[in-house]
Amino acid sequence: MFIAREDYWDKRFKKAGLPIVGDDIKSQVGATIVHRTLARLFADRGVEMVRTSQLNVGGNMDFYNMLERERLESKKISKTNAVTSIMDHELPASDIYIGPSDYVPWLTDRKWAHIRVEGQAFGDVPAQPGAEARGVGLAELGGHRDRRRALLQARPEPRGRRAVGRPSSYLMKSPHNQRPDNIARADTESSSRATRACRDQAGSEDDEGEGQDQGHRHGLIVDGGGGAAPAPVTPPP
Repeated sequence: MFIAREDYWDKRFKKAGLPIVGDDIKSQVGATIVHRTLARLFADRGVEMVRTSQLNVGGNMDFYNMLERERLESKKISKTNAVTSIMDHELPASDIYIGPSDYVPWLTDRKWAHIRVEGQAFGDVPAQPGAEARGVGLAELGGHRDRRRALLQARPEPRGRRAVGRPSSYLMKSPHNQRPDNIARADTESSSRATRACRDQAGSEDDEGEGQDQGHRHGLIVDGGGGAAPAPVTPPP
C-alpha cells in the first residue's frame, strides 16, 4: 500500500493542512541513488537502455520478512518506480528487475546490491556498466531521517501546510511527484533555508513574549517499503 504518491491521499492531507513526505525512505548513498544515476547518465549521454537489473541481498529482518513474496511486492514496486521514473523511455516489464532477492543470515544488518545496466550506444555499440553497492541497514538512513524530521518540524505556512512536498523526491523513493535528483536537491536546500528562517522568526517572537501556539500539527512519515505503518512526528513546543 502506498500513501504519499496517491492523489486520493494527497488531496486529503492538503485539505487537512498536514504535510506528508513520501513512501519508502532513500539511503544517502544506496542502491537506489546509484541505479538512478546510471539510468540518468545513459539518457544524458544518448545511450538507449535496453535492460537493467538490481539484485539485493541482506541479513536483517527486512530481508527475512520479504522471503514471503507478498511482503516483497510493494518494495519491488517502490524501488522499480524510483529508477524507471528517471528514464526517458519505458522498458518492457521482462527487461527490468529491481528488488530484494534473498536473505543471507551472515550479512546481519548489511545489505549488498548488484546493479547492471545494458544499453546501445552510437553504432549499436553495447554499453554495459555495472556497480556493487554495500551498506549497513539503518545507519545509512540517519542523515535523511534527520533532514526529513527538521522539515516536518518547521512552523506551518500561512495556509497550514509546511513546505515538504518539493524535497520529497530527494528523500523518498515513492513521493507524489518524481523529480531528477539535481532538481530535487535544489528544492530540498530551498526548503531547508525556509525552515531555518521559520525557526529564527519563531525564536524572535518567543523572546519578545509573542511566541504563542501556532497550531502545530502532526506530520506523517511513511517508511519501510511503502507498506509500513505511518509514524507520527510531533514538533517540539
